[in-house]
Amino acid sequence: MRVRLSILFVGLAAVCSVVAFTSPAQSHGAAASGTADIRQIDLAGLKKLLQRDAKDTRPLLVNFWATWCDPCREEFPDLVKVDGDYRAKGLNFVAVSLDDVTDINTAVPKFLKEMKATMPVVLLNVNDPEPAIRAVDATWDGQLPATFLYDKEGKVVFKHFGRVKADELRAAIDKEVGSKQ
Repeated sequence: MRVRLSILFVGLAAVCSVVAFTSPAQSHGAAASGTADIRQIDLAGLKKLLQRDAKDTRPLLVNFWATWCDPCREEFPDLVKVDGDYRAKGLNFVAVSLDDVTDINTAVPKFLKEMKATMPVVLLNVNDPEPAIRAVDATWDGQLPATFLYDKEGKVVFKHFGRVKADELRAAIDKEVGSKQ
């Protein structure tokens, strides 16, 4: 079943909060506390996340997901393991929730706690999904889940729409983590 990002944004038109974005490199308190740290971002925050800090030369894994998306829920345990296995090896990983902004304090943290997720998590809050989709990838139609791996220069070196196969993702990450050394 293909899930379109634009479906999510029906009803979000009335909600327009702009919250300062903290970069993934600054958001490591989650690992220490044992729960994922959830921040809200807008389109500018998403673009900042994708552009990254010039001083941060770690590969970046970005996964777009939602608690209401069955394939997202199915792949999430693999992503938690990837985060645990590769964080110390230099992988920067951010999970971007496309849940309704009202779920930032309820369904999203409940799901993350069940998954024992500790990676930085942001909840994307935009009125119109199309600019966000285009900012990420011109070939992405908004299908969830969607996974993008950026190399140390910020170039997409792996992308997958739908549930990602853990072994394919790990092989792509291994190439990037290994290329740093």
